[in-house]
Amino acid sequence: MLRNLLALRQVTQRTISTTSRRHFENKVPEKQKLFQEDNGIPVHLKGGASDALLYRLTMSLTLGGTVYAIYQLAMASFPKKQN
Repeated sequence: MLRNLLALRQVTQRTISTTSRRHFENKVPEKQKLFQEDNGIPVHLKGGASDALLYRLTMSLTLGGTVYAIYQLAMASFPKKQN
């Protein structure tokens, strides 16, 4: 039992280390320049085509949900006639 715990301890120490194995390029200054540029584009659309697509999808889902909720409220407010 103790041997298994010691082996587990070694495995966890090897896999979780403080040194990074991959060196990533810092892209924060580039993004800061992009988002702080005064070019008349709203900040939620400055990310490019993917931001515009996500914005349009969100707006269409919101509008569709609002229309559907109003439709359901209207249907609930007028009960069906019983024959």
